[in-house]
Amino acid sequence: MASKAIELEVDDKVVRVSNPDRVYFPARGETKLDLVEYYLAVGDGIVNALRERPCMLQRFPTGVTGEKVHQKRLPKGAPPWMDTVEVFFPRWKRTADELCVTEIAQVIWAVQMSTVEFHPWNSRRGHLEEPDEWRIDLDPGPECDWATVQRVTHVVHEVLDELGATGFPKTSGGKGLHVYVRIPPHPFADVRRAALAFAREVERRSPDVTTAWWRKDRDPAALFVDYNQNARDHTIAAAYSVRGNPEATVSAPVAWEEVDRCEPGDFTIATVPERFARLGDLHAGIDDAVFDPAPLLEWADRDAAEGAEVPPVDD
Repeated sequence: MASKAIELEVDDKVVRVSNPDRVYFPARGETKLDLVEYYLAVGDGIVNALRERPCMLQRFPTGVTGEKVHQKRLPKGAPPWMDTVEVFFPRWKRTADELCVTEIAQVIWAVQMSTVEFHPWNSRRGHLEEPDEWRIDLDPGPECDWATVQRVTHVVHEVLDELGATGFPKTSGGKGLHVYVRIPPHPFADVRRAALAFAREVERRSPDVTTAWWRKDRDPAALFVDYNQNARDHTIAAAYSVRGNPEATVSAPVAWEEVDRCEPGDFTIATVPERFARLGDLHAGIDDAVFDPAPLLEWADRDAAEGAEVPPVDD
């Protein structure tokens, strides 16, 4: 039997939440309302991660063990205070009005529409074709363990320090780890070239890393530094986004010194609210730490001159 809808006051908005008692995450029995309360608890963090960015939604209408819906367009029935941005998709020659978060009430309305995961672009609506966020995605192969991810994360930190770049790490909510770096807006092609050059430098320094484009060419125990996550319309779960699994893990910001003592399963909707209340948003300063990727583009030019293969863009 469906539970009675409730209404929540979220700042100056009212959001109606239907079926608040529906179990979304069976491992501990957390409900749709628990998910709402989680996002309210980390409100400043999730809004900071999503602000002004086109956002793809992953919706689970009956909970995370049911159907998953990848939604680019804002769901129908949205109130007038939901912000959107029109995005053009060349492959399909279509446009879509994607959610573009500017306040927490918009996040909560999306959760009411069964959204669990929020996947923003790395560009903002004021400069859609020029990302201002360089994303380092440490993507472990099927036989790659967490200890390898931890080792490679330190190599990433080392290279960033040498460049004078400030990285903001977070768990992926799965088996991997992400590091974000704020940059001045640059074309997608340049950001991807810079990301590939960085990945190749990490590969030179770590036997655990691969940048091989084709999966068949990768050692299953290796960690792939996925530079292609910087291509247009490629998205990663945002900082503080819940992941669609039974344990309700969270893509959680961490400090560099925490990497060696944390496990991905440490961060869930049951544990992150207390952590957020205690530590605040560990990514709060990202907009104040802007790095010019010019040295990386020089590395990319050097690699090209030495005959490095230019992988295709998977769009």
